Amino acid sequence: MQANLRYVLAQVSQGGRDVGSRRDFISYLGNNSKTKGGRTRPVTRLIKEKLRLFGRSWTYGYCAVMSWAIIQMFEHRRRIEIDLAERSGSVTPSPADSVSSLSFSPRADILVATSWDNQVRCWEISRSGTSLATAPKASISHDHPVLCSAWKDDGTTVFSGGCDKQAKMWPLLSGGQPVTVAMHDAPIVDMAWIPGMNLLVTGSWDKTLKYWDTRQQTPVHTQQLPDKCYSLSVKHPLLVVGTADRNLIVFNLQNPQTEFKRIVSPLKYQTRCVTAFPDQQGFLVGSIEGRVGVHHLDDSQQNKNFTFKCHRDGNEIYSVNALNFHPVHGTFATAGSDGAFNFWDKDSKQRLKAMSRCSQPIPCSSFNHDGSIYAYASCYDWNKGAENHNPATAKSSIFLHMPQESEVKAKPRVASGRK
Repeated sequence: MQANLRYVLAQVSQGGRDVGSRRDFISYLGNNSKTKGGRTRPVTRLIKEKLRLFGRSWTYGYCAVMSWAIIQMFEHRRRIEIDLAERSGSVTPSPADSVSSLSFSPRADILVATSWDNQVRCWEISRSGTSLATAPKASISHDHPVLCSAWKDDGTTVFSGGCDKQAKMWPLLSGGQPVTVAMHDAPIVDMAWIPGMNLLVTGSWDKTLKYWDTRQQTPVHTQQLPDKCYSLSVKHPLLVVGTADRNLIVFNLQNPQTEFKRIVSPLKYQTRCVTAFPDQQGFLVGSIEGRVGVHHLDDSQQNKNFTFKCHRDGNEIYSVNALNFHPVHGTFATAGSDGAFNFWDKDSKQRLKAMSRCSQPIPCSSFNHDGSIYAYASCYDWNKGAENHNPATAKSSIFLHMPQESEVKAKPRVASGRK
């Protein structure tokens, strides 16, 4: 019985592994967890005080307190799930197959999703108070699965690319037809529009990076990469590319023909995603090993570089599939194959909020232009292979979360230890 109680106490003191932080749980317990001076008492101490209420009958006391602790843990979980549901919506109709990318318009609440059913879909999002509604706007097709998408900075045009080895330009707002503007010798896995240069950059498994003037049929420049491109990110004039074999190549777009710096990833396993800092001073990199690296480019700031673990559950380790900076607060979100997304502050090195898990992996995510909506897909991402794919249960969904300021705004780091 004591072993069972220790398990419950561990669960309670963590607030449940996937439903919030210990601080959230203590806060949920309310005034009973505070001293008269307002200081928070440790949860274990609180439970010991509950034990004293039952006198000397330890058997009865253990049973009673275990019941109380379990009820509190699940009630906390229920309240967080209700809170999450109240601040979330879903996009309808859902794609018929797994979602590969999500991109918000830089000017409006218009969301584009690419998927493995060869489609590029667009929804317009409207809000009424704290509720969101979506309306399908338009869609186009590729010949093969679509892997990536990007918007032009004026919010008029969408670009998409994938397994048909081509990128299409879709003048969405004008209602025009898509045209092919880029070609590679292998699938295009990532792309970005470069506002300062009015160029589209595409990365491919053919080990090249290509820059395109959409008015021309040939690339402005082709840059050879050391291996297959897996991910790229642009914050002009910074371009970061993650390739196979853990290479991270940095370009200064004022001189795009020359590598600015080549770095071996600080993470020991395959790169999954990269994203540039909003201030262009560095980048984040996520790997398949449930870990994120924070890297600064300036040699004088190397002491600020660090890595941290995330998207893990005991001995189970999941891929970090998406990294997105909040456009206002500069904090960031991670999403992973464990079906969870979390908000973090790299400067104070702390997690701001851990959200409840989805029943399926999250392969991609995106903030809207002002950070008031966070979109994420929930679907099978093939991280466990075809043998674990069940078409009968593998439903693809896109959810919309409305973050509270407390979830995404940086907080002062809480000092640890006792005086």
